Amino acid sequence: MYFTDRGIEELEKRRGEEEVTFEWLAEQLRTFVDLNPDFEVPVERLATWLARLDDDDDEDEE
Repeated sequence: MYFTDRGIEELEKRRGEEEVTFEWLAEQLRTFVDLNPDFEVPVERLATWLARLDDDDDEDEE
């Protein structure tokens, strides 16, 4: 188990039943980076990865 899995498991346990919008998630990520500027690059990579999840499927269909 990766160390980050603990945080993911806690997130799922505490908030797994909730529904959120990507607008809400984006605002939380911005707030997190404002409070923790050292994490700007990893958060940017995560946000870009989430934004482009469907891109691979589109390329396979062409």
